[in-house]
Amino acid sequence: MEFFCYHRDRAGSLPLRRKLTEEHWSYMDRYEAELIARGPAFAADGETLAGSVHIVGLPDPAAARAFAFDEPNHQAGVYRDVLLRRWRNLLGRTMWDFPGGRTGGDRYLVLGLGPRQASAAPDATAPDATALDATALGLPAGVDHDELIAFGPLLSDDAATWVGTAALLRAPDPDRARTVLAPHRYAETAVHPWEFGGRR
Repeated sequence: MEFFCYHRDRAGSLPLRRKLTEEHWSYMDRYEAELIARGPAFAADGETLAGSVHIVGLPDPAAARAFAFDEPNHQAGVYRDVLLRRWRNLLGRTMWDFPGGRTGGDRYLVLGLGPRQASAAPDATAPDATALDATALGLPAGVDHDELIAFGPLLSDDAATWVGTAALLRAPDPDRARTVLAPHRYAETAVHPWEFGGRR
């Protein structure tokens, strides 16, 4: 099973986060073989830390909750909350397989939470969770898949219900990054600058 974990930072927690850097990395070292993608997300200024993204393969939802809540920064109070959802790796690769490599160009986290109310658009209802693909999730035609680092649906614990989409991608700016998800599908879309994570 694959899971999307987004720890969102508490205001003013940067000194504590920095103090715990080695503890965080050591914890993540234990999951090296299971990680699909990882890295920090930033506020719109591109400098203020907003959170940490980890996409990981684990046996079940209980293991995913342990992964999210036992993490040292979470235990110490760095984060204000955690978004933890089943996820499906539609690209079939890890961020380390991304053709664009670790550097070069701007990278973004795009989160689409949905669905919008059916009355808002004729095709805004939730897609069938058992038959999800890029088209069902609202990936517009013409998007260069080589610019996608990670892409997949956010799901309920039993994977029966679609609740959104998470994408990591390279794009020239936030507005272009946002277009990776068709807006009529989602009640809310958030875009954050993001970068490859791991030991430096």
